[in-house]
Amino acid sequence: MKKLLCILFAILLFPLSASAEEVVNVFNWEDYIDEAVIQLFQEETGIKVNYMNFTTNEDMIVQVEANPGAFDLCFPSDYIVERMLAKDMLAQINFDNVPNMVYTMENLLNPSYDPTNAYSVPYMWGTVGILYNTTMVDEPVDSWAILWDSKYQNNVFMLDSIRDSMGITLKYLGYSMNTRDVPSLMAAKQKLIEQKQSGMVKAYQVDETKDKMVAGEAALALMWSGDAQYAIDLNEDLAYVVPKEGSNVWVDPMVIPKAARNKENAEKFINFLCRPDIAQMNCEYIRYSSPNKGAIELMGEEYTANTVMNPTEETVANCEFFQDIEDSFRGVYEAMWMEIKNTK
Repeated sequence: MKKLLCILFAILLFPLSASAEEVVNVFNWEDYIDEAVIQLFQEETGIKVNYMNFTTNEDMIVQVEANPGAFDLCFPSDYIVERMLAKDMLAQINFDNVPNMVYTMENLLNPSYDPTNAYSVPYMWGTVGILYNTTMVDEPVDSWAILWDSKYQNNVFMLDSIRDSMGITLKYLGYSMNTRDVPSLMAAKQKLIEQKQSGMVKAYQVDETKDKMVAGEAALALMWSGDAQYAIDLNEDLAYVVPKEGSNVWVDPMVIPKAARNKENAEKFINFLCRPDIAQMNCEYIRYSSPNKGAIELMGEEYTANTVMNPTEETVANCEFFQDIEDSFRGVYEAMWMEIKNTK
């Protein structure tokens, strides 16, 4: 509630606090930018960055829809870009203002969620896998099955994210994480209910998981790769794996809402974030995978040899990108997730 009130206060305040020529209103994930990058941009351009955070894609899109003009630049995940385009919520980017787009990796151009690459620029990418404590887990971790192993009762953190937790369960059961087949979805729901009822789940959470794993509060966690690398950097007993059944590979792009009041400033900020030295700063701070060829070259072997941040082609080929869930299925997913989390 406190976070929501802060966002609403910012929405009311920002239009009055600065003219369109000197401000950009940014809506991004928590812990997803080096604050020094914001400071540098403000010093170099004179444009003030009003920076706001969200914790889930679903919260983000609700806020953008409910508050037209409040945000100039957003950082949704790939499947949400697909949804925002379907809702005609995004402005085309003027790439004359984003010359640093040339540093983007070719395999991330013209993605399925934005086939003409007219509306988005990749910011970070990564995978979903298992972060585990090697002092608490003594067998090889290569399958999602370990998240259901009774040996680790009350020792598993799951993501409080409907797509991620349902998606990896579908993969574990041999289905696509984008399936619309109701019996397959029901099977995944029952598997997650089984996990909850057997006492495996210590908590469903998001950003706090990485610090709890650093502190040794659980043996296993469903985790995004960048958060996993952050935790590994702080605790050498931790390791990360993408299980053999496959997982999700994702991209978080930068997009400009159609109602943005400071579109050119948003494009300037996108271009700044795509500058190799700035992309390097962000990658080394955030610990997610960089889409920026120039930044990767600057980081060298320390980055390329790290399979958490730079997964192998085989790992990526065994993963799927999320596709957006149509309106008719969104309610099915939401009802299932509520049933899973409310299970005693």
